[in-house]
Amino acid sequence: MTQIEERIQRWLNGPFDQNTKDEINRLLIEDPKALSDAFFKDLAFGTGGMRGIMGIGTNRLNVYTIRMATQGLANYLNQQPGEEKSVFIGYDVRNHSREFAEETAKVLAGNQIRALLSKEICPTPLVSFACRHFKCSAAIMITASHNPPQYNGYKVYWNDGCQLVPPHDEGVMKEVEKIKSPDQVRLNPKYEEIGSVIDDAYLDELKKIQMLPNLSKIPLKIVYSNLHGTGIRLMQKALNAWGYPSPSYVEKQKALDGNFTNAPSPNPEEEKALQLGTEQLAQEKADLFIATDPDADRIGLVVPNARFTGNQIACLCLYHICSTLAEKNQFPSNAALIKTIVTTELFKTIAESFGGKCVDVLTGFKYIGEQIGIWESAFDAYQYLFGAEESYGYLGHTFARDKDAFSTACLIAEMAAKAKSENITLVDRLNQIYSKFGIHRESLLNIAFTDSQAGMDQMKSLMNRLRKDPPSHIANQKVTLIEDYIDGKDTLPPSDVLRFWLEDKSKLVIRPSGTEPKVKVYAEVMQMGKSDLKESIEECDERLKKLLESFQSDLK
Repeated sequence: MTQIEERIQRWLNGPFDQNTKDEINRLLIEDPKALSDAFFKDLAFGTGGMRGIMGIGTNRLNVYTIRMATQGLANYLNQQPGEEKSVFIGYDVRNHSREFAEETAKVLAGNQIRALLSKEICPTPLVSFACRHFKCSAAIMITASHNPPQYNGYKVYWNDGCQLVPPHDEGVMKEVEKIKSPDQVRLNPKYEEIGSVIDDAYLDELKKIQMLPNLSKIPLKIVYSNLHGTGIRLMQKALNAWGYPSPSYVEKQKALDGNFTNAPSPNPEEEKALQLGTEQLAQEKADLFIATDPDADRIGLVVPNARFTGNQIACLCLYHICSTLAEKNQFPSNAALIKTIVTTELFKTIAESFGGKCVDVLTGFKYIGEQIGIWESAFDAYQYLFGAEESYGYLGHTFARDKDAFSTACLIAEMAAKAKSENITLVDRLNQIYSKFGIHRESLLNIAFTDSQAGMDQMKSLMNRLRKDPPSHIANQKVTLIEDYIDGKDTLPPSDVLRFWLEDKSKLVIRPSGTEPKVKVYAEVMQMGKSDLKESIEECDERLKKLLESFQSDLK
């Protein structure tokens, strides 16, 4: 009997409900391939939690895999020093999210851990904030972020409101691996629900970080889409807290909808998700269109005639923060800023031009949150100002430790108002940055694989091939440096990442996605602008296109 067959038999013979067993028997006859994929492995509990397709099976998210993961987490928490343990639990709009959150709360309560469950849908940044606000031992967010509707996930935070990092990530993973059967799970339906009190506490903190309150008097018209997600809970209140007007909503995408009916691929990185809002921006002659993903940690930005990339939003926000503090003579002498290794090098150039220290961390916002904590606990350390990742995630404060679309929306409104007060647009501001610091253009290539054992093997094979036989030239440019992070590098922990630097200062970073069956290739080119900035940008874009085409051709 194969391992897959053994797993299936354990579910057919074990303490699972009859509907689950009936579905297994149906798939045995009607779709054995789908059944095999559902049981070909145990759904991995990684360093930050789990994410996967919902359904029956060991390789799927369901009440059983949720319960068993929570039991492992509870066991680890109860091994930690201290008396009363508590965990805050939030969830997004996805199908089964509330159900999974309730099951999570029951398992925690069954292990004598105080479970604080959000009364309604809860954005990711609010979960991180609530963890810190209530001084919880940990927090859990049920979400698959911007993944397609069939996915859900289980994201774990430690007591600092940051996603799990060493040593706790490894500790939790080991305990989760020990839970092999629902018989090992303890349940108790007694948990607490937390309502809007947490919203008020978050908004109080948000008000404190506003830099230019007078700018809210500038007339600004904002269009907003929550892409059917949790952002609707706080976005209007957040903008109002800084004195900005309530946005007009993209009505077709406003409803809480786990199928994301009118937001195909609910990801603010993708143009099709922003199409309705972009059309409304033009119709209303508005200044800004902002959109947040289903759990409201990522944010997209469109202005008349321009859609900004994640790297461009990062640099606009960074420049606004640094220049504003410098103008007010409030730029800290020990200022520090953080970006991930795949984020544009323009970010570093801007930060250092103001005298700030720029630190690179691995991909994943948890490493930004972790670095904030390191600085806070160190004597005479750096003062954190802003952190960013190219995938539309930003954090400009320390009262949460995950990317925060609400505070970023307020920051975007402020910098748009400042530009408007100078009779320029945010496109003009970006061009000013390019003129001063050099043009940087970036793009992302996704190499997709099937969500199966064969797909995983192909991804590993691709990364192994690049390590054993790396290209010497890409797009006729010599590869001058290859950085391999597989065994760790400098102060960074081990990670399956390769970074190629080319002779013309171009950059390629290659890494398997941590949440989807794909290998991601991040490309960046740069040059100093000539007298004709538009022409220089077009030249950069052409070089960028050739760089990715050449690399993709080499892979084949």
